[in-house]
Amino acid sequence: MAFDTPNGTRGARQPGRSRLERWGNRKMVERIRRKGTRRGDKLVLVTIGKRTGAERMTPVRWFPGEGDTKLIVASASGAPRNPAWYYNIAAHPDRVRIEFAGERIEVTPEQLHGADRDAAWRQVTTTASGFARYGRITDREIPVIRLTPRAS
Repeated sequence: MAFDTPNGTRGARQPGRSRLERWGNRKMVERIRRKGTRRGDKLVLVTIGKRTGAERMTPVRWFPGEGDTKLIVASASGAPRNPAWYYNIAAHPDRVRIEFAGERIEVTPEQLHGADRDAAWRQVTTTASGFARYGRITDREIPVIRLTPRAS
């Protein structure tokens, strides 16, 4: 369950830094939490800030994993750095949950490595070709995280 993917040296601009992007993310979080999305492919990832200890909510696209697991991708749109939520998960893996369409689900995150990561990455890029582009514009390996619901 090691969250140890290093940052890269090149890539796109890190998303989510402008005031407009933060506002858009807040609005998307509200919508996903309330009624989901039209295609049902986004969820709200709730983490605890690595440095602040504050609850953080991030809208992310998800892909079906095996059974009732979900896969999320720490692409940061191909930026050289991993997204902040990746480090939040690494710091507090026992305090991660997802929310969508009125549901709140406590999950256990696991970063995939080796053949598991390669298979999941193929699934993601086959379903959403934009992620393959992100992989080409950055020199870091983009982490794929499996979220498994915890028993109540």
